[in-house]
This record gives sequence, structure tokens and C-alpha cells, in this order.
Amino acid sequence: MDEEIAIIDRSARKERLKIFFTENKKKLISIIVLIILIIFAYLIYGDFKKKKQIELANRYNLATIEFISGNKIKSENELIDIVNYKDKTYSPLALYFLIDNNIINDIKKINNFFDIVISNKNLEKEIKNLIIYKKALFNSEFESENNLILILKPIINSDSIWKSHALYLMAEYFYSKNEKQKSKEFFNEIMELKNSNLKIKTETQKRLNRDF
Repeated sequence: MDEEIAIIDRSARKERLKIFFTENKKKLISIIVLIILIIFAYLIYGDFKKKKQIELANRYNLATIEFISGNKIKSENELIDIVNYKDKTYSPLALYFLIDNNIINDIKKINNFFDIVISNKNLEKEIKNLIIYKKALFNSEFESENNLILILKPIINSDSIWKSHALYLMAEYFYSKNEKQKSKEFFNEIMELKNSNLKIKTETQKRLNRDF
């Protein structure tokens, strides 16, 4: 008797499944087609991004070659275009090349380029912090105390691996202004920081022993 009931239950389940698939055939086909389209779109987008990266790499390399060969105007325009592209790899590289080779000397323009690169939402957190630090380093010779701290604020108020670098920059900044008490406060903060860069911490200890 139990075996007969089990056979009937299996038969009923099969019938219910058959009815379900019959009634929802169009919906199921639509879902399957949609999943296939999403997979294809993802693969196509990945291939597109890879091709764009290769294209951007070639453009960057060509721009640097143009600069070395003496075609500085063409190189400058191409590098600026790469910065504006907001690529997480080649936009920062293009900006650093512009700065390191003194291709652009307009401070306002360079800071604007820094902001463009930093605004890229695809940047990893610590890469973004590194670029912020480099922006502060670039501005350290001519910016005011308040503006320099404002630039470094996202790093100083975090547990970033670049925090000790930011604090050291501020300590050196105040020392150069002969504001030794403020400088010492930043040096001391580096010594108290748990994840201070070892090289920065060692140099800080030397500075404290020698100059304070």
C-alpha cells in the first residue's frame, strides 16, 4: 500500500512539474535567453576593456617616445588626453610624466589634473591615497599650511599605509618654516603610529635625536 502511495506521489509531482513548465514556458525561455545575453555582454565588455587598455598603453608609450624625440607639443596634448581619460593605470602615469619632465608648469592646471585622476572611482583605496600624497608633495613648496593639511586630510584621518609619509611631509614642512614645535608634534605622531613605515620611523627617530 505504501509503495502504491509513493508511486502516485511521484506521478503527481511529475504532472505538476509538467503543468508548471507548460504554463511558464515563455517566461523560462525568456529568463534563459536573458542569462545567456548577460554572459555574452560581460565577455564582450571584458574584451572591450582589455583592448582599450592595450590601446591606451600604446598611446602612452608613443607619447613618451614623441617627447624624447623632440615633438613636445604632440606629446603634451596626448598625455593630457590620457589624464582626462581617467584610466586607473595610465592616467596617473601620464600625469607623473607631465610633472617629472616639466612639460606643464602651470600649478593650477596640474592640480586640476590631480583632481581628475583622484576622482576616478575605480582607483584602489591605497593607490588613491598615494596620488593624494603626491599631490601634497607637489604643492608643499608653495601652498599654505591650511591648504596642505586640507589636501592630506583624507590620509591623516585614516589608517592608510601612506599616513606616516603624510605626517613626515607635514613635519618637514613646519621644520622648513622654522616652526619646530609643530614639526616635533608631527614627528612624535609618527613614532606613536602602529603601522608607520619602518624607513620613515627610523628617519624620524634620527631627526628627533638630532634636531630637537
